[in-house]
Amino acid sequence: MRPRSWVQVPDQTVLVARAAFPNGSVAMSARDHVGEVFTDEQFAAAFGVRGAPAESPGALALVTALQYTENLTDRQAAQMLARAIDWKYALGLELTDPGFDASVLSKFRTRLVEHGLEEQVFTRMLAVLTGKGLIAAGGRQRTDSTHVISAVRDLNRLELAGESVRACLEALSVAAPGWLPTVIDVGEWAYRYGPRIDSWRLPASQAKRDRLTQVYGADAVALLRAVFAAEAPVWLAELPAVQTLRTVLVQNYLITTDGRGREVIRRREADTDGLPPARARITSPYDLDTRWAAKGDDLFWNGYKVHLSETCDTDAVTNTTAPGGHRPAPNLIVNVATTAATVPDVKTTTAIHQQLHSHNLLPAEHYLDSGYPSAETITTAQAFGVTLVTPALLDQSAQARAGTGYDKTAFTIDFDTRQVTCPQGHTSSSWSPATQRGAEVIVVGFTRTTCRPCPARALCTTAKRGSRMLTFYPRDLHHALSTARTQQTSQDWADKYKLRAGVEATINQTLDITGIRHARYRGLAKTRLQHVFSAIALNLARLHTWWTEHPLPTARISHLQRLDHALAA
Repeated sequence: MRPRSWVQVPDQTVLVARAAFPNGSVAMSARDHVGEVFTDEQFAAAFGVRGAPAESPGALALVTALQYTENLTDRQAAQMLARAIDWKYALGLELTDPGFDASVLSKFRTRLVEHGLEEQVFTRMLAVLTGKGLIAAGGRQRTDSTHVISAVRDLNRLELAGESVRACLEALSVAAPGWLPTVIDVGEWAYRYGPRIDSWRLPASQAKRDRLTQVYGADAVALLRAVFAAEAPVWLAELPAVQTLRTVLVQNYLITTDGRGREVIRRREADTDGLPPARARITSPYDLDTRWAAKGDDLFWNGYKVHLSETCDTDAVTNTTAPGGHRPAPNLIVNVATTAATVPDVKTTTAIHQQLHSHNLLPAEHYLDSGYPSAETITTAQAFGVTLVTPALLDQSAQARAGTGYDKTAFTIDFDTRQVTCPQGHTSSSWSPATQRGAEVIVVGFTRTTCRPCPARALCTTAKRGSRMLTFYPRDLHHALSTARTQQTSQDWADKYKLRAGVEATINQTLDITGIRHARYRGLAKTRLQHVFSAIALNLARLHTWWTEHPLPTARISHLQRLDHALAA
Protein backbone atom coordinates (compact mmCIF):
# COMPACT_ATOMS: atom_id res chain seq x y z
CA MET A 1 0.00 0.00 0.00
CA ARG A 2 1.10 3.53 -0.78
CA PRO A 3 -0.84 5.91 1.48
CA ARG A 4 -2.07 8.99 -0.29
CA SER A 5 -3.81 12.11 0.85
CA TRP A 6 -7.48 12.71 0.02
CA VAL A 7 -7.46 13.52 -3.70
CA GLN A 8 -9.12 16.61 -5.10
CA VAL A 9 -12.36 16.07 -7.01
CA PRO A 10 -11.90 16.86 -10.72
CA ASP A 11 -13.66 20.04 -11.79
CA GLN A 12 -15.77 18.29 -14.42
CA THR A 13 -16.94 15.71 -11.88
CA VAL A 14 -17.89 18.48 -9.45
CA LEU A 15 -19.82 20.35 -12.13
CA VAL A 16 -21.83 17.34 -13.29
CA ALA A 17 -22.44 16.00 -9.76
CA ARG A 18 -23.73 19.35 -8.48
CA ALA A 19 -26.01 19.65 -11.48
CA ALA A 20 -27.33 16.11 -11.12
CA PHE A 21 -27.72 16.32 -7.33
CA PRO A 22 -28.52 19.94 -6.41
CA ASN A 23 -29.41 18.86 -2.87
CA GLY A 24 -26.50 16.47 -2.59
CA SER A 25 -26.61 12.76 -1.82
CA VAL A 26 -25.39 10.41 0.90
CA ALA A 27 -22.20 9.73 -1.06
CA MET A 28 -21.48 13.42 -1.60
CA SER A 29 -22.22 14.31 2.03
CA ALA A 30 -19.88 11.53 3.16
CA ARG A 31 -17.03 13.11 1.25
CA ASP A 32 -17.82 16.73 2.10
CA HIS A 33 -18.39 16.30 5.84
CA VAL A 34 -16.59 13.15 7.05
CA GLY A 35 -14.07 12.45 4.31
CA GLU A 36 -11.29 12.21 6.92
CA VAL A 37 -12.91 8.99 8.19
CA PHE A 38 -11.82 7.11 5.05
CA THR A 39 -8.04 7.56 5.06
CA ASP A 40 -5.40 5.07 3.93
CA GLU A 41 -3.05 5.37 6.91
CA GLN A 42 -5.38 3.60 9.35
CA PHE A 43 -5.06 0.38 7.30
CA ALA A 44 -1.26 0.36 7.03
CA ALA A 45 -0.92 -2.63 9.39
CA ALA A 46 -2.90 -4.81 6.97
CA PHE A 47 -0.63 -4.22 3.96
CA GLY A 48 2.96 -5.10 3.14
CA VAL A 49 5.72 -2.91 1.80
CA ARG A 50 6.48 -4.91 -1.36
CA GLY A 51 4.55 -6.11 -4.36
CA ALA A 52 2.14 -4.46 -6.76
CA PRO A 53 0.40 -1.27 -5.58
CA ALA A 54 -2.90 -1.97 -3.85
CA GLU A 55 -6.18 -0.19 -4.40
CA SER A 56 -6.65 2.64 -1.90
CA PRO A 57 -8.05 0.98 1.27
CA GLY A 58 -9.68 4.26 2.29
CA ALA A 59 -11.54 4.35 -1.02
CA LEU A 60 -12.53 0.69 -0.65
CA ALA A 61 -13.83 1.41 2.86
CA LEU A 62 -15.94 4.27 1.52
CA VAL A 63 -17.29 2.12 -1.31
CA THR A 64 -18.16 -0.61 1.23
CA ALA A 65 -20.05 1.90 3.37
CA LEU A 66 -21.93 3.26 0.33
CA GLN A 67 -22.61 -0.31 -0.75
CA TYR A 68 -24.55 -0.85 2.47
CA THR A 69 -26.49 2.40 2.17
CA GLU A 70 -28.19 0.86 -0.86
CA ASN A 71 -27.91 -2.82 0.14
CA LEU A 72 -25.91 -3.74 -2.98
CA THR A 73 -23.91 -6.82 -3.85
CA ASP A 74 -20.20 -6.50 -4.66
CA ARG A 75 -20.88 -6.63 -8.38
CA GLN A 76 -23.62 -3.99 -8.12
CA ALA A 77 -21.33 -1.76 -6.03
CA ALA A 78 -18.58 -2.00 -8.65
CA GLN A 79 -21.11 -1.12 -11.36
CA MET A 80 -22.34 1.85 -9.34
CA LEU A 81 -18.79 3.14 -9.04
CA ALA A 82 -18.46 2.97 -12.82
CA ARG A 83 -21.72 4.79 -13.60
CA ALA A 84 -22.92 6.74 -10.54
CA ILE A 85 -21.79 10.37 -10.68
CA ASP A 86 -22.17 10.99 -6.94
CA TRP A 87 -20.01 7.94 -6.16
CA LYS A 88 -17.31 9.26 -8.50
CA TYR A 89 -17.55 12.58 -6.68
CA ALA A 90 -17.16 10.85 -3.31
CA LEU A 91 -13.97 9.08 -4.43
CA GLY A 92 -12.59 11.98 -6.46
CA LEU A 93 -12.65 10.12 -9.79
CA GLU A 94 -12.84 11.35 -13.33
CA LEU A 95 -16.15 10.83 -15.09
CA THR A 96 -14.48 8.32 -17.42
CA ASP A 97 -12.86 6.28 -14.64
CA PRO A 98 -14.16 2.65 -14.86
CA GLY A 99 -13.50 1.89 -11.17
CA PHE A 100 -12.23 -1.53 -10.16
CA ASP A 101 -13.23 -5.18 -10.33
CA ALA A 102 -15.85 -6.43 -7.86
CA SER A 103 -13.49 -9.10 -6.46
CA VAL A 104 -11.37 -6.37 -4.85
CA LEU A 105 -14.11 -5.74 -2.25
CA SER A 106 -14.13 -9.36 -1.09
CA LYS A 107 -10.34 -9.39 -0.76
CA PHE A 108 -10.48 -6.12 1.16
CA ARG A 109 -12.98 -7.52 3.68
CA THR A 110 -10.87 -10.64 4.15
CA ARG A 111 -7.80 -8.52 4.81
CA LEU A 112 -9.66 -6.44 7.39
CA VAL A 113 -10.87 -9.54 9.25
CA GLU A 114 -7.47 -11.23 9.19
CA HIS A 115 -5.85 -8.17 10.79
CA GLY A 116 -8.68 -7.37 13.21
CA LEU A 117 -9.53 -4.08 11.53
CA GLU A 118 -13.23 -4.65 10.88
CA GLU A 119 -14.17 -1.89 13.36
CA GLN A 120 -11.42 0.55 12.38
CA VAL A 121 -13.60 2.78 10.18
CA PHE A 122 -16.43 2.84 12.73
CA THR A 123 -14.01 3.80 15.51
CA ARG A 124 -12.56 6.55 13.35
CA MET A 125 -16.06 7.81 12.52
CA LEU A 126 -16.95 8.07 16.23
CA ALA A 127 -13.79 10.10 16.84
CA VAL A 128 -14.53 12.48 13.96
CA LEU A 129 -18.19 12.96 14.95
CA THR A 130 -17.14 13.56 18.55
CA GLY A 131 -14.77 16.28 17.35
CA LYS A 132 -17.64 17.88 15.42
CA GLY A 133 -19.83 17.93 18.52
CA LEU A 134 -22.35 15.43 17.15
CA ILE A 135 -21.64 12.76 19.76
CA ALA A 136 -20.71 13.24 23.41
CA ALA A 137 -20.54 11.24 26.61
CA GLY A 138 -22.95 11.71 29.49
CA GLY A 139 -26.18 11.75 27.49
CA ARG A 140 -28.80 9.12 26.87
CA GLN A 141 -28.41 5.97 24.83
CA ARG A 142 -30.65 3.01 24.10
CA THR A 143 -29.79 -0.53 23.06
CA ASP A 144 -31.72 -3.40 21.57
CA SER A 145 -30.93 -6.59 19.71
CA THR A 146 -32.36 -8.53 16.82
CA HIS A 147 -31.80 -11.94 15.32
CA VAL A 148 -29.56 -12.49 12.29
CA ILE A 149 -30.11 -15.42 9.95
CA SER A 150 -26.91 -17.10 8.78
CA ALA A 151 -25.75 -17.28 5.17
CA VAL A 152 -25.71 -21.10 5.15
CA ARG A 153 -28.53 -23.57 4.67
CA ASP A 154 -30.49 -24.86 7.64
CA LEU A 155 -29.65 -28.56 8.02
CA ASN A 156 -31.38 -31.23 10.03
CA ARG A 157 -29.18 -33.75 11.84
CA LEU A 158 -29.25 -36.25 8.97
CA GLU A 159 -28.28 -33.60 6.41
CA LEU A 160 -25.57 -32.29 8.74
CA ALA A 161 -23.97 -35.72 9.06
CA GLY A 162 -23.91 -36.33 5.33
CA GLU A 163 -22.88 -32.81 4.37
CA SER A 164 -19.99 -32.89 6.88
CA VAL A 165 -18.63 -36.04 5.23
CA ARG A 166 -19.12 -34.44 1.82
CA ALA A 167 -17.29 -31.25 2.86
CA CYS A 168 -14.39 -33.30 4.18
CA LEU A 169 -14.19 -35.32 0.97
CA GLU A 170 -14.17 -32.14 -1.11
CA ALA A 171 -11.26 -30.77 0.92
CA LEU A 172 -9.29 -34.02 0.72
CA SER A 173 -9.93 -34.30 -3.04
CA VAL A 174 -8.14 -30.98 -3.51
CA ALA A 175 -5.47 -31.35 -0.83
CA ALA A 176 -4.53 -35.01 -1.43
CA PRO A 177 -5.94 -36.27 -4.76
CA GLY A 178 -3.35 -39.03 -4.94
CA TRP A 179 -3.89 -40.34 -1.42
CA LEU A 180 -7.71 -40.34 -1.27
CA PRO A 181 -8.31 -43.14 -3.88
CA THR A 182 -6.06 -45.45 -1.84
CA VAL A 183 -8.41 -45.42 1.16
CA ILE A 184 -11.94 -45.20 -0.34
CA ASP A 185 -13.87 -46.42 -3.36
CA VAL A 186 -14.05 -43.11 -5.21
CA GLY A 187 -16.84 -44.26 -7.55
CA GLU A 188 -19.15 -45.39 -4.75
CA TRP A 189 -18.47 -42.38 -2.55
CA ALA A 190 -18.85 -39.98 -5.49
CA TYR A 191 -22.31 -41.44 -6.13
CA ARG A 192 -23.28 -40.92 -2.49
CA TYR A 193 -21.57 -37.61 -1.80
CA GLY A 194 -21.25 -36.00 -5.23
CA PRO A 195 -24.42 -33.86 -5.08
CA ARG A 196 -25.06 -31.85 -1.94
CA ILE A 197 -27.03 -33.62 0.77
CA ASP A 198 -30.58 -32.31 0.52
CA SER A 199 -33.73 -33.50 2.28
CA TRP A 200 -35.54 -33.46 -1.08
CA ARG A 201 -33.24 -36.24 -2.33
CA LEU A 202 -33.29 -38.32 0.87
CA PRO A 203 -35.50 -41.42 1.23
CA ALA A 204 -39.08 -40.83 2.30
CA SER A 205 -39.44 -43.80 4.67
CA GLN A 206 -38.12 -43.50 8.22
CA ALA A 207 -36.50 -46.93 8.05
CA LYS A 208 -34.39 -45.95 5.04
CA ARG A 209 -33.47 -42.64 6.68
CA ASP A 210 -32.32 -44.48 9.80
CA ARG A 211 -30.20 -46.75 7.63
CA LEU A 212 -28.73 -43.75 5.82
CA THR A 213 -27.90 -42.19 9.20
CA GLN A 214 -25.84 -45.26 10.06
CA VAL A 215 -24.13 -45.17 6.65
CA TYR A 216 -23.10 -41.53 7.12
CA GLY A 217 -21.74 -42.32 10.58
CA ALA A 218 -19.83 -45.36 9.39
CA ASP A 219 -18.36 -43.43 6.46
CA ALA A 220 -17.28 -40.61 8.79
CA VAL A 221 -15.53 -43.06 11.13
CA ALA A 222 -13.82 -44.88 8.24
CA LEU A 223 -12.64 -41.64 6.66
CA LEU A 224 -11.29 -40.20 9.92
CA ARG A 225 -9.48 -43.43 10.80
CA ALA A 226 -7.82 -43.34 7.39
CA VAL A 227 -6.76 -39.72 7.89
CA PHE A 228 -5.32 -40.37 11.35
CA ALA A 229 -3.64 -43.63 10.39
CA ALA A 230 0.13 -43.84 10.82
CA GLU A 231 0.77 -44.22 7.10
CA ALA A 232 -1.33 -41.15 6.14
CA PRO A 233 0.33 -37.75 5.66
CA VAL A 234 0.45 -36.05 9.04
CA TRP A 235 -0.75 -32.69 7.75
CA LEU A 236 -4.10 -34.10 6.58
CA ALA A 237 -5.36 -34.16 10.16
CA GLU A 238 -4.83 -30.41 10.36
CA LEU A 239 -7.29 -29.59 7.59
CA PRO A 240 -10.25 -27.56 8.97
CA ALA A 241 -12.79 -29.80 7.20
CA VAL A 242 -11.29 -32.86 8.92
CA GLN A 243 -11.49 -31.23 12.33
CA THR A 244 -15.07 -30.20 11.64
CA LEU A 245 -16.08 -33.73 10.65
CA ARG A 246 -14.44 -35.05 13.81
CA THR A 247 -16.44 -32.63 15.99
CA VAL A 248 -19.72 -33.34 14.20
CA LEU A 249 -19.13 -37.08 14.64
CA VAL A 250 -18.53 -36.73 18.39
CA GLN A 251 -21.56 -34.47 18.85
CA ASN A 252 -24.01 -36.65 16.92
CA TYR A 253 -22.81 -40.28 17.12
CA LEU A 254 -21.85 -42.93 19.69
CA ILE A 255 -19.45 -45.79 19.02
CA THR A 256 -20.18 -48.81 21.22
CA THR A 257 -19.86 -52.61 21.13
CA ASP A 258 -22.70 -55.12 21.22
CA GLY A 259 -22.89 -58.37 23.14
CA ARG A 260 -20.75 -60.15 20.54
CA GLY A 261 -18.02 -57.53 20.71
CA ARG A 262 -18.90 -55.98 17.36
CA GLU A 263 -18.55 -52.25 16.86
CA VAL A 264 -21.83 -50.36 16.62
CA ILE A 265 -22.05 -46.80 15.29
CA ARG A 266 -25.36 -45.15 16.06
CA ARG A 267 -26.76 -41.65 16.27
CA ARG A 268 -27.10 -39.99 19.65
CA GLU A 269 -30.63 -39.66 20.96
CA ALA A 270 -31.46 -36.50 22.87
CA ASP A 271 -33.53 -38.28 25.53
CA THR A 272 -31.17 -41.15 26.34
CA ASP A 273 -27.68 -40.18 25.19
CA GLY A 274 -27.80 -36.42 25.48
CA LEU A 275 -26.64 -33.80 23.03
CA PRO A 276 -24.14 -30.94 23.44
CA PRO A 277 -25.62 -27.59 24.53
CA ALA A 278 -26.78 -25.31 21.73
CA ARG A 279 -23.93 -22.85 22.36
CA ALA A 280 -21.36 -25.53 21.36
CA ARG A 281 -23.26 -27.57 18.78
CA ILE A 282 -22.15 -27.20 15.16
CA THR A 283 -25.10 -26.64 12.82
CA SER A 284 -23.25 -26.40 9.48
CA PRO A 285 -19.83 -27.60 8.28
CA TYR A 286 -19.46 -24.36 6.32
CA ASP A 287 -20.05 -21.90 9.17
CA LEU A 288 -18.75 -23.11 12.52
CA ASP A 289 -19.97 -20.03 14.41
CA THR A 290 -23.66 -20.13 13.56
CA ARG A 291 -26.01 -21.57 16.21
CA TRP A 292 -29.66 -22.47 16.62
CA ALA A 293 -31.56 -20.28 19.07
CA ALA A 294 -35.13 -19.46 20.08
CA LYS A 295 -36.82 -16.36 21.44
CA GLY A 296 -40.27 -16.80 22.84
CA ASP A 297 -42.57 -19.44 21.43
CA ASP A 298 -42.63 -18.35 17.80
CA LEU A 299 -39.11 -17.23 16.79
CA PHE A 300 -36.50 -19.86 15.90
CA TRP A 301 -33.43 -19.15 13.82
CA ASN A 302 -29.97 -20.39 12.92
CA GLY A 303 -27.42 -17.62 12.97
CA TYR A 304 -26.30 -14.74 15.17
CA LYS A 305 -27.55 -11.78 17.14
CA VAL A 306 -26.68 -8.10 16.72
CA HIS A 307 -26.95 -5.41 19.41
CA LEU A 308 -27.22 -1.75 18.35
CA SER A 309 -26.68 1.20 20.71
CA GLU A 310 -27.68 4.68 19.61
CA THR A 311 -27.85 8.14 21.13
CA CYS A 312 -31.35 9.39 21.98
CA ASP A 313 -30.84 12.92 23.28
CA THR A 314 -33.28 15.56 22.12
CA ASP A 315 -31.56 18.70 23.37
CA ALA A 316 -28.26 17.76 25.05
CA VAL A 317 -25.98 17.95 22.00
CA THR A 318 -26.06 20.70 19.39
CA ASN A 319 -23.69 21.82 16.69
CA THR A 320 -23.02 25.50 16.08
CA THR A 321 -21.81 24.80 12.53
CA ALA A 322 -25.08 23.19 11.50
CA PRO A 323 -27.10 24.85 8.75
CA GLY A 324 -29.70 27.08 10.35
CA GLY A 325 -27.84 27.50 13.63
CA HIS A 326 -28.19 25.38 16.77
CA ARG A 327 -30.05 22.14 16.23
CA PRO A 328 -30.18 18.89 18.18
CA ALA A 329 -27.85 16.29 16.75
CA PRO A 330 -29.36 13.27 15.01
CA ASN A 331 -29.57 9.94 16.77
CA LEU A 332 -26.43 8.04 15.79
CA ILE A 333 -25.28 4.48 16.38
CA VAL A 334 -22.31 4.46 18.75
CA ASN A 335 -21.79 0.75 19.34
CA VAL A 336 -22.35 -2.50 17.47
CA ALA A 337 -21.97 -5.92 19.09
CA THR A 338 -22.36 -9.18 17.19
CA THR A 339 -22.67 -12.39 19.21
CA ALA A 340 -23.67 -15.99 18.76
CA ALA A 341 -27.41 -16.50 18.71
CA THR A 342 -27.29 -18.39 22.01
CA VAL A 343 -25.76 -15.52 24.04
CA PRO A 344 -28.44 -13.90 26.27
CA ASP A 345 -28.91 -10.17 25.85
CA VAL A 346 -28.06 -9.48 29.49
CA LYS A 347 -24.60 -10.99 28.99
CA THR A 348 -23.61 -8.26 26.53
CA THR A 349 -24.44 -5.21 28.66
CA THR A 350 -21.12 -5.09 30.48
CA ALA A 351 -19.17 -5.64 27.25
CA ILE A 352 -21.08 -2.77 25.60
CA HIS A 353 -20.21 -0.44 28.49
CA GLN A 354 -16.56 -1.44 28.27
CA GLN A 355 -16.53 -0.69 24.56
CA LEU A 356 -18.22 2.68 25.06
CA HIS A 357 -15.75 3.45 27.84
CA SER A 358 -12.85 2.83 25.46
CA HIS A 359 -14.35 5.45 23.11
CA ASN A 360 -15.12 7.89 25.98
CA LEU A 361 -18.81 7.71 25.05
CA LEU A 362 -20.40 6.28 28.20
CA PRO A 363 -23.96 7.57 28.67
CA ALA A 364 -25.42 8.87 31.90
CA GLU A 365 -28.56 6.85 31.26
CA HIS A 366 -28.73 3.64 29.25
CA TYR A 367 -32.13 2.35 28.14
CA LEU A 368 -32.23 -1.39 27.57
CA ASP A 369 -34.69 -4.04 26.52
CA SER A 370 -32.39 -6.95 27.29
CA GLY A 371 -34.51 -9.23 29.42
CA TYR A 372 -33.89 -8.83 33.12
CA PRO A 373 -30.35 -7.74 34.04
CA SER A 374 -28.86 -9.33 37.10
CA ALA A 375 -27.97 -7.30 40.15
CA GLU A 376 -24.33 -7.78 39.21
CA THR A 377 -24.96 -6.19 35.80
CA ILE A 378 -26.66 -3.22 37.46
CA THR A 379 -23.81 -2.78 39.92
CA THR A 380 -21.19 -2.99 37.15
CA ALA A 381 -23.03 -0.29 35.22
CA GLN A 382 -23.08 1.90 38.31
CA ALA A 383 -19.33 1.43 38.63
CA PHE A 384 -19.04 2.98 35.16
CA GLY A 385 -21.31 5.81 36.26
CA VAL A 386 -24.18 4.57 34.06
CA THR A 387 -27.78 4.36 35.24
CA LEU A 388 -29.60 1.44 33.64
CA VAL A 389 -33.21 2.11 32.71
CA THR A 390 -34.47 -1.41 32.16
CA PRO A 391 -36.89 -3.81 33.83
CA ALA A 392 -35.34 -5.73 36.72
CA LEU A 393 -36.58 -9.23 37.48
CA LEU A 394 -39.10 -9.04 40.30
CA ASP A 395 -39.21 -11.35 43.30
CA GLN A 396 -40.24 -14.79 42.01
CA SER A 397 -41.23 -16.32 45.36
CA ALA A 398 -44.69 -17.83 45.72
CA GLN A 399 -45.70 -15.06 48.11
CA ALA A 400 -44.63 -12.28 45.72
CA ARG A 401 -46.36 -13.89 42.72
CA ALA A 402 -49.58 -14.33 44.69
CA GLY A 403 -49.45 -10.79 46.06
CA THR A 404 -50.25 -12.01 49.56
CA GLY A 405 -48.09 -13.15 52.46
CA TYR A 406 -44.51 -12.29 53.34
CA ASP A 407 -42.21 -11.83 50.38
CA LYS A 408 -38.53 -10.88 50.69
CA THR A 409 -39.29 -7.21 51.22
CA ALA A 410 -41.08 -8.07 54.46
CA PHE A 411 -37.82 -9.31 56.03
CA THR A 412 -35.15 -7.06 57.54
CA ILE A 413 -31.61 -7.98 56.51
CA ASP A 414 -28.65 -6.92 58.67
CA PHE A 415 -25.48 -7.59 56.71
CA ASP A 416 -23.27 -6.45 59.60
CA THR A 417 -24.62 -8.96 62.13
CA ARG A 418 -25.39 -11.54 59.40
CA GLN A 419 -28.96 -11.99 60.56
CA VAL A 420 -32.42 -11.66 59.07
CA THR A 421 -35.51 -10.72 61.07
CA CYS A 422 -38.93 -11.95 59.96
CA PRO A 423 -42.14 -9.87 60.20
CA GLN A 424 -43.00 -11.68 63.46
CA GLY A 425 -39.73 -10.56 65.06
CA HIS A 426 -37.88 -13.88 64.89
CA THR A 427 -34.22 -13.96 63.81
CA SER A 428 -32.60 -16.40 61.40
CA SER A 429 -30.58 -19.36 62.59
CA SER A 430 -28.18 -19.77 59.63
CA TRP A 431 -26.31 -17.53 57.16
CA SER A 432 -24.62 -19.51 54.39
CA PRO A 433 -22.77 -17.94 51.43
CA ALA A 434 -23.18 -20.11 48.33
CA THR A 435 -22.92 -20.09 44.54
CA GLN A 436 -25.99 -20.63 42.36
CA ARG A 437 -25.82 -20.58 38.55
CA GLY A 438 -22.40 -18.99 38.74
CA ALA A 439 -23.52 -16.09 40.97
CA GLU A 440 -22.63 -15.50 44.62
CA VAL A 441 -25.68 -15.63 46.90
CA ILE A 442 -26.52 -15.91 50.59
CA VAL A 443 -28.93 -18.57 51.84
CA VAL A 444 -30.63 -17.84 55.16
CA GLY A 445 -32.76 -20.26 57.16
CA PHE A 446 -35.00 -20.19 60.22
CA THR A 447 -35.34 -23.04 62.73
CA ARG A 448 -38.30 -25.38 62.65
CA THR A 449 -39.05 -24.69 66.30
CA THR A 450 -39.55 -21.05 65.36
CA CYS A 451 -41.58 -21.55 62.18
CA ARG A 452 -43.87 -24.47 63.09
CA PRO A 453 -45.82 -22.81 65.94
CA CYS A 454 -45.83 -19.38 64.23
CA PRO A 455 -49.41 -18.10 63.77
CA ALA A 456 -48.44 -16.48 60.44
CA ARG A 457 -46.88 -19.63 59.01
CA ALA A 458 -49.41 -19.83 56.15
CA LEU A 459 -48.42 -16.34 55.02
CA CYS A 460 -44.71 -17.13 55.13
CA THR A 461 -43.99 -20.57 53.70
CA THR A 462 -45.67 -23.34 51.73
CA ALA A 463 -43.45 -26.04 53.23
CA LYS A 464 -45.47 -28.55 55.20
CA ARG A 465 -42.72 -29.57 57.60
CA GLY A 466 -39.76 -27.35 56.91
CA SER A 467 -39.07 -23.71 57.71
CA ARG A 468 -38.75 -20.52 55.68
CA MET A 469 -35.60 -20.17 53.54
CA LEU A 470 -34.42 -16.95 51.89
CA THR A 471 -31.90 -16.51 49.06
CA PHE A 472 -30.52 -13.09 48.20
CA TYR A 473 -27.38 -11.45 46.80
CA PRO A 474 -24.50 -9.95 48.82
CA ARG A 475 -24.91 -6.44 50.21
CA ASP A 476 -24.08 -4.22 47.20
CA LEU A 477 -25.89 -6.40 44.69
CA HIS A 478 -28.91 -6.75 46.96
CA HIS A 479 -29.27 -3.01 47.45
CA ALA A 480 -28.81 -2.31 43.73
CA LEU A 481 -31.49 -4.82 42.77
CA SER A 482 -33.90 -3.63 45.47
CA THR A 483 -33.51 -0.03 44.32
CA ALA A 484 -34.15 -0.96 40.69
CA ARG A 485 -37.26 -2.97 41.61
CA THR A 486 -38.64 -0.08 43.63
CA GLN A 487 -38.04 2.50 40.90
CA GLN A 488 -39.71 0.54 38.11
CA THR A 489 -43.05 0.43 39.97
CA SER A 490 -43.50 4.21 39.64
CA GLN A 491 -45.33 5.95 36.80
CA ASP A 492 -42.38 8.31 36.31
CA TRP A 493 -40.14 5.34 35.53
CA ALA A 494 -42.71 3.93 33.09
CA ASP A 495 -42.98 7.27 31.29
CA LYS A 496 -39.22 7.56 31.16
CA TYR A 497 -38.81 4.04 29.82
CA LYS A 498 -40.97 4.87 26.81
CA LEU A 499 -37.91 6.52 25.29
CA ARG A 500 -36.44 3.06 24.72
CA ALA A 501 -39.12 2.18 22.16
CA GLY A 502 -37.46 4.40 19.56
CA VAL A 503 -34.68 1.87 19.04
CA GLU A 504 -37.21 -0.42 17.38
CA ALA A 505 -37.40 2.07 14.52
CA THR A 506 -33.61 2.00 14.23
CA ILE A 507 -33.60 -1.77 13.88
CA ASN A 508 -36.36 -1.52 11.27
CA GLN A 509 -34.38 1.14 9.39
CA THR A 510 -31.20 -0.94 9.35
CA LEU A 511 -33.27 -3.85 8.09
CA ASP A 512 -34.83 -1.81 5.27
CA ILE A 513 -31.62 -0.05 4.21
CA THR A 514 -28.85 -2.57 4.81
CA GLY A 515 -30.60 -5.93 5.28
CA ILE A 516 -28.88 -6.38 8.63
CA ARG A 517 -31.03 -9.33 9.65
CA HIS A 518 -29.57 -11.59 6.95
CA ALA A 519 -25.86 -12.43 7.13
CA ARG A 520 -24.07 -11.87 3.84
CA TYR A 521 -20.96 -13.79 4.81
CA ARG A 522 -19.93 -16.89 6.74
CA GLY A 523 -18.40 -16.76 10.18
CA LEU A 524 -18.80 -14.46 13.16
CA ALA A 525 -15.91 -12.16 12.21
CA LYS A 526 -17.21 -11.31 8.73
CA THR A 527 -20.77 -11.03 10.01
CA ARG A 528 -19.50 -8.54 12.58
CA LEU A 529 -17.86 -6.59 9.75
CA GLN A 530 -21.20 -6.52 7.93
CA HIS A 531 -22.94 -5.13 10.99
CA VAL A 532 -20.28 -2.51 11.61
CA PHE A 533 -20.50 -1.18 8.05
CA SER A 534 -24.29 -1.34 8.28
CA ALA A 535 -24.07 1.01 11.27
CA ILE A 536 -21.70 3.28 9.33
CA ALA A 537 -24.14 3.33 6.41
CA LEU A 538 -27.09 4.19 8.65
CA ASN A 539 -25.12 6.98 10.33
CA LEU A 540 -24.20 8.40 6.92
CA ALA A 541 -27.85 8.35 5.82
CA ARG A 542 -29.02 10.08 9.00
CA LEU A 543 -26.23 12.64 8.87
CA HIS A 544 -27.03 13.45 5.23
CA THR A 545 -30.65 14.10 6.19
CA TRP A 546 -29.49 16.32 9.04
CA TRP A 547 -26.85 18.21 7.07
CA THR A 548 -29.22 18.97 4.19
CA GLU A 549 -32.16 19.77 6.52
CA HIS A 550 -34.40 17.32 4.69
CA PRO A 551 -37.16 16.01 6.97
CA LEU A 552 -37.53 12.28 7.30
CA PRO A 553 -40.22 10.84 5.02
CA THR A 554 -43.58 10.41 6.70
CA ALA A 555 -45.35 7.09 6.90
CA ARG A 556 -47.54 6.19 3.96
CA ILE A 557 -51.29 6.61 4.45
CA SER A 558 -53.74 4.75 2.26
CA HIS A 559 -56.63 6.50 0.53
CA LEU A 560 -59.06 4.63 2.76
CA GLN A 561 -57.32 5.93 5.89
CA ARG A 562 -57.41 9.48 4.54
CA LEU A 563 -61.12 9.14 3.88
CA ASP A 564 -61.63 7.84 7.42
CA HIS A 565 -59.73 10.81 8.85
CA ALA A 566 -61.75 13.24 6.73
CA LEU A 567 -65.06 11.75 7.89
CA ALA A 568 -63.90 11.78 11.52
CA ALA A 569 -63.00 15.47 11.25
